[in-house]
Amino acid sequence: MKKLNTNSNGYIIGYSAVLVVVVAFLLAFIYQSLKDRQDANVALDKKKQILAALNIRDLSNEDAAQKYAEVVVADRIIDEKGQTLADGQQGGENDAFKLNSADAKNGRLAFYVCQVNGETKYVMPVYGMGLWGSIWGYVAVNDDMNTVYGAYFDHESETAGLGAEIKDSRAWQEQFKGKKVFAEGQDNVALSVLKKSDIKDPSTQCDGVTGATLTSNGVSEMLQNSLGKYVNVLKTNSKE
Repeated sequence: MKKLNTNSNGYIIGYSAVLVVVVAFLLAFIYQSLKDRQDANVALDKKKQILAALNIRDLSNEDAAQKYAEVVVADRIIDEKGQTLADGQQGGENDAFKLNSADAKNGRLAFYVCQVNGETKYVMPVYGMGLWGSIWGYVAVNDDMNTVYGAYFDHESETAGLGAEIKDSRAWQEQFKGKKVFAEGQDNVALSVLKKSDIKDPSTQCDGVTGATLTSNGVSEMLQNSLGKYVNVLKTNSKE
């Protein structure tokens, strides 16, 4: 029998091909094995972000899951006309919870109905672009459909110590509390982020992140564009 030439090009190519196939199979197997756990972690993180917009923070994973199931009455889906497309359910995970930014662009909007300390709150996701990548968040309003109850923002790759402060600085997020989505007598979204020196209406305008003008502008545009899709439902049901 002819001895196998392990130094030949054919052997090296064949060995490499087999190795690539084996590694690819192992990676696919590992990915599939961990997928359920990864999906669960993503879902839990989303629940924590929604709770953060409701000023409910610093919970353990178990407590966060339990609290979400308690306070989220329905993960309702609506359209830009304010019509309900799906009612959602208590501790909702199957309707609006499954939506993303692409759904929002197509007019399928997540609208979380929540009960916090016996009061009704509504949470809306917002999506936009920062300096280096995607930014997103959640804005909660009181049952007057205008006063901000709380807000949470996150990012994909903003600069640490600058644009990343939209996530890392709780104090920055908390300045949104009590702000108005709409200026008095107006139908357009007025909630925005500006340089402190440019603020003219403190009831609707928040101070931007120092040294992160482009990220702050991205947050402002995100609020205008995303909340703008909710104008009909907010104005129709407004109690002011």
